[in-house]
Amino acid sequence: MDLGIAGRKAIVCASSKGLGKACARSLAEAGCEVVVNGRDAKKLEATAAEIAKATGARITPVAGDVSTPDGQKALFAACPQPDILVNNNAGPPLRDFRELTRQQMIDGVIANMVVAIELIQKAIDPMRQRRFGRIVNITSGSVKMPLAGLDLSSGARAGLTAFLAGVARSVAPNGITINNILPGSFDTDRLRSNLKLNAQKAGTSEEDAAKARMATVPARRFGQPDEFGAACAFLCSAHAGYITGQNLLIDGGVFNGAF
Repeated sequence: MDLGIAGRKAIVCASSKGLGKACARSLAEAGCEVVVNGRDAKKLEATAAEIAKATGARITPVAGDVSTPDGQKALFAACPQPDILVNNNAGPPLRDFRELTRQQMIDGVIANMVVAIELIQKAIDPMRQRRFGRIVNITSGSVKMPLAGLDLSSGARAGLTAFLAGVARSVAPNGITINNILPGSFDTDRLRSNLKLNAQKAGTSEEDAAKARMATVPARRFGQPDEFGAACAFLCSAHAGYITGQNLLIDGGVFNGAF
């Protein structure tokens, strides 16, 4: 399918690896010029070169932490008027809520709620002027089905979801859509890190921990990042202009509900 966004400019945050990288690649395959971002400059450069070679698209690496003013400034210096913004940021590690300090809670809310709002504030007016914009926020399946130990991540991302629900409706007349993708268990470095931690706690192997986790998924497997990237690219496409304010759960059927 021709997604109708060839030549569009996209910023994909935290895209040196994992789901962010998959989104950047899918947008590049659709013909977009993509700004990729990450804190590890060496890894980011390698990702940019890999995607550029595979797709022939113009890929611009911008190293920096999107949680900081300087990181955000660098992104918009590289792409002052993005047509597409994919918000993504690492979530806090697994931790019992009783162990959370006040500062850790504040940092978690900033990283997983405030930063996305700040970036949207910077992108939205140019999008309104051009009467086209696609904003996708990578949140988490835990927004719909909270997991113990990820309470801070769930709370901050749920706050972002509620905050943007009204914003999405307010900018819809300007040809702008705002949607959220809620990933379940995708085969990424973060998932493997959590599996390793769980295996250590249970005194078992990482392979056994992975099998046990997969057994809880109706699809009986982990999601692949390229599947996620394809879904993101479609929400950013010319064909998705009537989809806004929605939460797309991609979890292999884990959430056991009709809605």
